[in-house]
This record gives sequence, C-alpha cells and structure tokens, in this order.
Amino acid sequence: MKAVAVFSIKGGVGKSATAVNLAHAAATTGGRRTLLWDLDSQGAATWLLQREPASGRKARAALAGDEALSGLVVHTEFPNLHILPADRSLRRLEGDLARSDKEKQLRKQLKAFTESYDRILIDCPPGLSELAVRIFRAVDLIVLPVIPSPLSERAAAQLQEELAMGGFDRPRLLPVWSMVDARRKLHRQTVAAHPDWPQIPYSSTVEQMAVHRAPIAAFQPSGAPARAFAALWAQVEAALLR
Repeated sequence: MKAVAVFSIKGGVGKSATAVNLAHAAATTGGRRTLLWDLDSQGAATWLLQREPASGRKARAALAGDEALSGLVVHTEFPNLHILPADRSLRRLEGDLARSDKEKQLRKQLKAFTESYDRILIDCPPGLSELAVRIFRAVDLIVLPVIPSPLSERAAAQLQEELAMGGFDRPRLLPVWSMVDARRKLHRQTVAAHPDWPQIPYSSTVEQMAVHRAPIAAFQPSGAPARAFAALWAQVEAALLR
C-alpha cells in the first residue's frame, strides 16, 4: 500500500479536484484498490463523489482512536474506489492533536488499510499545521498543486522549507501547475520557470465537476483536462514505484 497526500498551504488551488480525479484514475485506469480519505472539514471531495458526511460526526473520533476508521468507509459508484468521508467535527481536530502525544497514530491508521487497499489518497486541509506534519510523516508522496502566481509559488517554497527541516524521513514532493491559463502572460512566464512540472489546464470542465458531482473522466473522458489528470496519475504512480 502506498499513501499520497494532495496538499497545499494555500486554499483555492484545485486541491480537492486534483484528489478526486487522481483517485478515480488510480481506481479505474490504474486498476488499484483505492481509498480517498477526505480530511478537509469542508468535505468537498466527499460531496464531489456524491457521498455525505459520516453520521454522528465520527471522523474526529476515529482519528483519535475512539472509533474504527474502517467502519466509516463507504463505496462510490466507481469500481475499486471507496471514500472515507469528512465531516464538520474535523474543524476541532487540531486541538485534539495539540494535546495528543501519539505522533505516529496517523501512520498506524494508514497501515491498518494495507490489506484492503493498494493506494490511499488524502485530500488535506490547507495550511501548515500539526495535522499537516503528521500527514507528512505518514505518506510516501505529496502532490502539491501550484497556481502560476507569485503567492502560490511562495507557498510552495514554504512547504519545501518545512520538509527540509522537518526532522523526519521526507516524502517525495511532486509539484503540479494547477489552473494553467496559457492566454495569460504571467502564467506563461511562471510555468516557464519549471517546465518539467506536470500541468493541469484551466478549464470550465473542472468547474463542471460540481454540476455532475463526478470526476472529469466520468463525464468528459476525451477532453484535455481528463487527459492531463490521467498523465498526472501516471507520473504519481511512477514516483511511488521508483
């Protein structure tokens, strides 16, 4: 089993869309038994896959070890793809972690899924926090969506600095240009600084995910965004197997 965090310090960079589309590609194109773990209290990934938050606000209790995580997993309509839904109780998770001395608990919880899943993708809440640090300790790869803008680039640099001084085995980092609009001069110039990074184009098709409540490949499989996410998953898989 390999675990991937889709993470950004900044919000609004296409993080949840990236997580949903990568999980769908892993499960369908890749044929991997895939779990998408929605750790963002907004629950966007949960909603995009037409699922609802766990009843009774159990996500926080499960992370604390008071509930079984496996009991919260639900099926999606896509083969090989399950989801661990978010709920609003996650808003208070940081306080729990600040008081907890179980730094390796998240890693142990991921390992508990080893027999059930080949790939686990985590849609992380934005921001450098105690939860983020524990996720970094537990995963094999971080996918980092970056909008071609100075602020987003700065956030990416901050993450790289945090990983460099983290004091733990650093996961691999895969930055991804997100919402790239080739018509904009700033975007073209910024992307040119790292032409080797994968690119996800700006497209209304990504916005249509909220209308269809489905991954792009489920309703427009031949379009440029679907091909871009499929190519990104191939790079993610190669990084995990490297």
